[in-house]
Amino acid sequence: MKSTELKVGIVLKQYRSVIFKEVFRKSIHLCSAFIPLFLSFYYWPVITLLCLALAGYCLSEFARLKGIEVPVVSTITTVAARKRDENKFVLGPVTLVIGIIFSALLWEPEASRIGIYALAFGDGCASLVGKIWGRVHIPYTKGKTVAGSLSCFFAVFASSFAVTHNASLAFLLGIIATFVEVIPMTDFDNIVIPVLIGGVAQYFL
Repeated sequence: MKSTELKVGIVLKQYRSVIFKEVFRKSIHLCSAFIPLFLSFYYWPVITLLCLALAGYCLSEFARLKGIEVPVVSTITTVAARKRDENKFVLGPVTLVIGIIFSALLWEPEASRIGIYALAFGDGCASLVGKIWGRVHIPYTKGKTVAGSLSCFFAVFASSFAVTHNASLAFLLGIIATFVEVIPMTDFDNIVIPVLIGGVAQYFL
């Protein structure tokens, strides 16, 4: 009996650790929703800061892999890293910033905002909801869940509608984002989602 309780306790502890990491990681995703606001006031300074942050993060990761801890950055990376990222270069923040930069450079402000919101809310909610409440898994997607995909659709639909006030376009963008998010692309959906959704939005606006 004690052995069973111990095993259950270990499983619960591991589950809480996974959820904490996911909440911490996706809180960074959600914070990226503020970037369009900053871009609207200080476009080139924000782009420059994003590029500098990207370069600084890459340097800190190379240093971390060589055993050199960079204060704050290395700690955040270690806390947020998934199990698949252990002892590897954590690519998520890189693709996140690249996706935001590309969307901001390629598309008009309104379309770029929609693309970045799709990344911040759609991808962020899909992962969180899928990890916490997802029970039905979608085949051949490496663990993606129906609950996660539905949350992605509604998050992108709501954020797109808030910008465009066009339900048909918001519905289309939600569908596209959901299909893209469900494809197992590891961290590269951070680039595809904002660029693709922003591009489709600009085409129809």
